[in-house]
Amino acid sequence: MAIVVRIPTPLQKLTGDKAEVTAEGGSVQDLLTDLDRQFPGLKDRLCDPSGKLRRFVNLYVNEEDIRFLKQESTALKDGDEVSIIPAIAGG
Repeated sequence: MAIVVRIPTPLQKLTGDKAEVTAEGGSVQDLLTDLDRQFPGLKDRLCDPSGKLRRFVNLYVNEEDIRFLKQESTALKDGDEVSIIPAIAGG
């Protein structure tokens, strides 16, 4: 099951400067595990020690925010597109 994952610029150093990678998983949590297998350290940047996404990281599956779906349990299927979007703060 190939899922396209869009990587934000600050994390591309972990993916060999790739803006898009492919990964596998039946859920967002499985996808994060596969991404970390391929690109060690990536999951640590995205998730807290309990495995939950950090507050400043937003994930979208096919342009839908997973916070309004089933969060890390959101199901994935072949051909889905996942975007990792870091929160931006300013004043």
